[in-house]
Amino acid sequence: MAGGGGEGASLEYTPTWVVALICSVIVFISLLVERLIHFAGKYLEKKNQGSLFRALQKIKEELMLLGFISLLLAVFQGSLTKICIPKHLTKHWLPCNKENDDHKAAKSTAHYDSLSFFVPPSRRLLAAASDGAGYCDAKGKAPLLSLQALHDLHIFIFVLAVSHVVFSALTILFGGLKIRQWRHWEETILRKEHDPQQAQRTVTHVQDHDFIRSRISGFSRVSLFSWLKSFFKQFFRSVSKSDYTTLRLGFVMNHCSGNPKFNFYKYMTRALENDFKKVVGISWYLWVFVVIFLLLNVYGWHAYFWISFVPLALLLAVGTKLEHIITQLAREVAQKHIAVKGELVVKPSDDHFWFHRPRLVLVLIHVILFQNAFEIAVFFWMLVMYGFDSCIMGEAGFIIPRLAIGVFVQFVCSYSTLPLYAIVAQMGSSFNKAIFDDHVQDGLVSWAQKARNNKGMKKTSSTPPAATHIVEMPEIHVEVEHPINPPTHMN
Repeated sequence: MAGGGGEGASLEYTPTWVVALICSVIVFISLLVERLIHFAGKYLEKKNQGSLFRALQKIKEELMLLGFISLLLAVFQGSLTKICIPKHLTKHWLPCNKENDDHKAAKSTAHYDSLSFFVPPSRRLLAAASDGAGYCDAKGKAPLLSLQALHDLHIFIFVLAVSHVVFSALTILFGGLKIRQWRHWEETILRKEHDPQQAQRTVTHVQDHDFIRSRISGFSRVSLFSWLKSFFKQFFRSVSKSDYTTLRLGFVMNHCSGNPKFNFYKYMTRALENDFKKVVGISWYLWVFVVIFLLLNVYGWHAYFWISFVPLALLLAVGTKLEHIITQLAREVAQKHIAVKGELVVKPSDDHFWFHRPRLVLVLIHVILFQNAFEIAVFFWMLVMYGFDSCIMGEAGFIIPRLAIGVFVQFVCSYSTLPLYAIVAQMGSSFNKAIFDDHVQDGLVSWAQKARNNKGMKKTSSTPPAATHIVEMPEIHVEVEHPINPPTHMN
């Protein structure tokens, strides 16, 4: 380390122009990314996209967490490599078989050297500078984690976090394109003249209604066939025009019956954007999944192949359940009525959802997207770091199905499951706060805070001023595009 050059040169023997140049490049890239995020936030605020702006803030939080993890790994790498364990513990639970895969390890090293442009030679620097192995060898033990393995783990965490954010954003983007096709249905409904008296004079025969016939006709009246039909329907025309029209009317009549011209499509897209900030984050239980998956990556188990079926099974279960909820709403009306005055109206209820919790579906979609991103991130990380023929990558017969499942899950989740969730999630007993515009939400929060403050003042004062907690309500009513009857409760 005392030499003036070479791979082992420390910072004290590195030319100052090299240090200044590298620092300049790192600072420039960091500032560029920060400015891009800043301008993206300004643009979303200018377009009144408060939900997407909050999602962007969530992404910044994830990047901050990622940076903190990187800092911890960098600061404590020397200490970690000097934690020594008995050598026999390092011979079990290995991703590769040391005895049979020495030739593949050589290929992996050659592949890594060929990627020096994409992955800097810091790995060789770390390996050359590794004192942990010698420290533990002197004690007849092995290091808990080598610097080389620590560096690989560092890169994996970065790839996983970026993959999750990217694939979540792509899912929302492509799902939004699918949902945008429903806009003309909403515009057609809003253009129609609404005459309540004429509607009440109209008699609708329930069994002849398009919504009822498409959902519970023929063998689908039997529970088993109803579930099978829901399973297959998620792949083909998951939401038809009659579905959208009927579910929209059910929401409007139950939550804002005083405003038949309520723009349900606009509300639904705002609610989906509001949920996006939850989907794009990496919750603590998702990190638990990562640790378990890394633990199970043992040679011969093909754990990542079997794990790839988890998001697939969850996706099919969620899609089937969402379709079946629509069928349940149709069956509920058909069982109670033969004919109804006016239009056919379904009754939204939490009872149709698992454990009476509509938000549980969002949690499952979050898990699906993360696990699928994990599978794809692991594949590309292994491909770049070790090569396709490496032992850690596994056999081609297990790799190709994993990729096919990942692509299928991403496609179905974007074009079927997410649009289904966007509309069926509104069929609960309560509505989303996205029913108000962002500035109205801010006004309501401000008004509620003032009301709480005034209530506290009232308890401490013997002669409080009368009606002091209604000061902001006129402004809120002016801002609402379509006044609605306030519901009894809200998510």
